[in-house]
Amino acid sequence: MPDDALIHNPHGGLPRLLEIMRRLRDPESGCPWDIEQDFASIAPYTIEEAYEVADAIEREAWDELKDELGDLLLQVVFHAQIAQDRGFFEFHAIADKISDKMVARHPHVFGSESRDKSAEQQTLDWETVKAAERAAKAQMGVLDGVALGLPALMRAVKLQKRAARVGFDWPDASHVLDKIQEEAAELTEAANTLPQDKIEEEMGDLLFVVANLARHMKVDPEVALRRANAKFTRRFTSIEAALAAKGRRPEQSNLEEMDHLWDAAKAEEKRQQ
Repeated sequence: MPDDALIHNPHGGLPRLLEIMRRLRDPESGCPWDIEQDFASIAPYTIEEAYEVADAIEREAWDELKDELGDLLLQVVFHAQIAQDRGFFEFHAIADKISDKMVARHPHVFGSESRDKSAEQQTLDWETVKAAERAAKAQMGVLDGVALGLPALMRAVKLQKRAARVGFDWPDASHVLDKIQEEAAELTEAANTLPQDKIEEEMGDLLFVVANLARHMKVDPEVALRRANAKFTRRFTSIEAALAAKGRRPEQSNLEEMDHLWDAAKAEEKRQQ
């Protein structure tokens, strides 16, 4: 008998959510769309929901954050139900696994190690524990285990961090800046003389080094680029508003006028800071 009392209990918490997903995936009485899904079809939604969480945090939209975290939790529950349907594992195994990992990675909290050390030292200890975990999984290469599905900028930084641990790194940011100039020159040359696939390759090299510069400057390039995107959106929206006040749209303007409006929007932002 379906547990309708739990389904309709507004304070049912996680057990309620698990039961809802079980019912949605029921082969006989569930939702046809939910039944048809698999890990691969759901994965893009999982990534999207994670970014929506990050977006709510960036905007400090705390009421929205609660909803977005719920959407992300639903993705975990969905994957767990698919795994259970296939006989792989159940939700509690996910919770147990991450709990075991967090206890093992924090011996200074849950074990006998002293907490009297810097955050930097704790980070080094964390990396040592993770390296041992990778070794246990037979991931012996320095770059093994860096997920292919990560956003490209994030994966670039993770690859660079792994290489830096074994000494494959520039000593400071000045060397990275020199490399950026070198890669930019190569891209310029490629743009004038080489086919599109080579131009793409040189563009990738330049972006990779820019990500490296961000790492050396302790900047998260994903966060930096999201903020740049938000800034561009704000200022271009100001251009549209200024033109609309004159009864025109951007396509009825020109670059010179829009540049002037952009500078005005930029100046106004600085004035308000």
